[in-house]
Amino acid sequence: MDRGGTSGRERKGYDGGMMFRTLALGAVVTLVAGGVSFAQAPADAPTFITPAALAAALTQPNLVLLHVGDKEAYAREHIPGARLVTLPMITAASQPPLQNEMPAPADLEAKLEALGISETSRVVVYFAKDEIPQVARVAFTLDYAGLGGQTAVLDGGLPAWVRAGQTVSAEMPSAPATGTLTLRPRAAALVDLAWVRGHLETPGVTLVDARPTTSYTGEDDRKGEIKRPGHVPGAATLPFTAFFNEDKTLKSAADLKQMLAAAGVTPGQSVVTYCNSGVQASVPFLVARMLGYDAKLYDGSYQEWSESGAPVIKSGNPR
Repeated sequence: MDRGGTSGRERKGYDGGMMFRTLALGAVVTLVAGGVSFAQAPADAPTFITPAALAAALTQPNLVLLHVGDKEAYAREHIPGARLVTLPMITAASQPPLQNEMPAPADLEAKLEALGISETSRVVVYFAKDEIPQVARVAFTLDYAGLGGQTAVLDGGLPAWVRAGQTVSAEMPSAPATGTLTLRPRAAALVDLAWVRGHLETPGVTLVDARPTTSYTGEDDRKGEIKRPGHVPGAATLPFTAFFNEDKTLKSAADLKQMLAAAGVTPGQSVVTYCNSGVQASVPFLVARMLGYDAKLYDGSYQEWSESGAPVIKSGNPR
């Protein structure tokens, strides 16, 4: 659906926002769904878009619309023009115990180009049912690649789109033309095991565990998959599900700030998110990034941490 047309550099404002962000994402600054203001979001950060704003943008020539969900369900119902994307299409090959790792820059560039993403593309990603972490991981990946300011997440996903009375389709879009992209990795957004170990007691660095609380406390070892259940020392528990309302739309900025503050995150600090394999952690990363915090994601996450022999805390008292 990236149809080419007028040069992106002719259409980009570069003076505070791209044409896509201004025209199609105008409702993002104040979300219709919840009156959410992300005025403090960096210009190069992903954001959220309402169904109404996306509907107005569907005919834009450089739009790439990505559907995250079950392949069979996608074939039955999706937003017109949307392309199916799965985590294996944007992550590196699994190397146990690691899964869903960020590919090397050259590989990531090729993966994104295969989805039809180019320098001038504007990308909107949405979930079909309840794939919120996977959608967040796609958005995080695009942000890491330097495309954050051209990326938006559909608030409430396909269910919100349908509730808003918008059209769905079973028509399969044609295979996208390979995009042309020069990756501009935001290396500081991704941290590794050594970095986390070296910053466990660093003032101004807060670790956030996005897994369910039972994983954080060590009660749930994923049926024996996790040999050393628990959490990284000093981390606060903030399950990814807590960031959303019952209808799966994003909570208000005030509520999100309060949640992060309760977890020990304050303005001016760095927040480092992790989960089991770096997918659920993408949710608090995106929220913190949109709220203007210095957000980082520990890609190896707890799978790597527990396997490495690093210290683990197992406690029935969530922090």
